[in-house]
Amino acid sequence: MNSTNSKKNFAVIFDMDGVLVDTNPYHKISINQFCEKYGFHLTEEELKTRVYGRTNREWLTNLFGKLSPDALEAYAVEKEQLFRDIYTPYIKPVDGLIGFLDLLEANAIPRAIATSAPRANVDFVLSHTGIGHYFETILDERFVTHGKPNPEIYIKTAQALGIPNEQCIVIEDSLSGVESGKRSGSKVIGITTTHSAQELNHTDLVIDNFNGLTVEQLASLMK
Repeated sequence: MNSTNSKKNFAVIFDMDGVLVDTNPYHKISINQFCEKYGFHLTEEELKTRVYGRTNREWLTNLFGKLSPDALEAYAVEKEQLFRDIYTPYIKPVDGLIGFLDLLEANAIPRAIATSAPRANVDFVLSHTGIGHYFETILDERFVTHGKPNPEIYIKTAQALGIPNEQCIVIEDSLSGVESGKRSGSKVIGITTTHSAQELNHTDLVIDNFNGLTVEQLASLMK
């Protein structure tokens, strides 16, 4: 793959769940099993508006009300271990991701992960997909005080990269994540793992997966 000699003047920031790996169907199963155990019954719409793209701290306290730090941690650990146990046999990168990451690397385009997920899930995804070496910057839930749609995670990630948000392209699947990216001042690509192309039509570009996504398309978003 041909590489350019000059570094591009933009960076690409990836959400993790629903972007690097299509985890949401398995998160849904684990969330439903977890919630059923504790007497909560969530509709698909409630999952989209109250859970996806949010930290465990936010959605768990949304359901249970105020929790002690120890209880919150215990619930979060239980739910995430359930998710990893369910997803392990099925985990794989989203179609075209590896080729796209190779393309970004060949063109010296900075890359980062910005996720509301706990570090244990990040490590789980990176170890099972082998993509950790592509990312120089990774921010997880430890860096999040205000979850998406608050732009905090994307502002902090751009700062960690040393690149203004206006020169960053965020790739997101959730509506709260898209809003977070846009509010940070970044361009946003929506990927249709969680929402339809119509639901993501307010983004700067909509993709079904990473197959065929080019550096030229990315560069055109920055004009």
